[in-house]
Amino acid sequence: MTRRFDGDRLLVATHNSGKLEEIAALLEPFGVSCVGAAEMGLPEPEETGTTFVENAQIKAHAAARATGLPALADDSGIEIDALDKAPGVYTADWAETGQGRDFVMAMEKAHRLLLERRAAEPWTARFCCTLVLAWPDGEDAVFPGVMEGRVVWPMRGSQGHGYDPIFQPEGHHVTFGEMDRWEKNRISHRADAFRKFVAGCFGD
Repeated sequence: MTRRFDGDRLLVATHNSGKLEEIAALLEPFGVSCVGAAEMGLPEPEETGTTFVENAQIKAHAAARATGLPALADDSGIEIDALDKAPGVYTADWAETGQGRDFVMAMEKAHRLLLERRAAEPWTARFCCTLVLAWPDGEDAVFPGVMEGRVVWPMRGSQGHGYDPIFQPEGHHVTFGEMDRWEKNRISHRADAFRKFVAGCFGD
């Protein structure tokens, strides 16, 4: 059974203000206030894990140890089956240019590798999100979320971010890049993980 969250303050181990706002809004009904890692002056730890769980645990435990607060972290990415589930935990790394991130370049790389492998369509894939809640005493709870779908080409849509323009979620005829962000946020891998987190830590 998941340990219940019984405090009123949660550290969100992210320097992304949009992600902080999203989580804060989700937890407001439970009387929980959220503070971000940047606000606390925390550095971003090196993500040396080989799985989404390991990277989320690294971030959550580092933040909890440094502040004495329960800390929530996430790690997410896209797995493309025909590429042996790459880029996976290296989803953001594929977009690194040295001067920032170029996700168009990353999507073109994914498409090029699929063609080089002569991978048969549909190119099944999934977006994964793993949330980890770590307590200062070292205990943690893991909440994985998944959105199944497939990679499409050419890129479609300018909504969202990252690989959204080439990911068509299962049961839909549009990509995440073409989808209204509220609809995407309702069905996404992150929404799936958040539902499990809320049910596990705040549910009856």
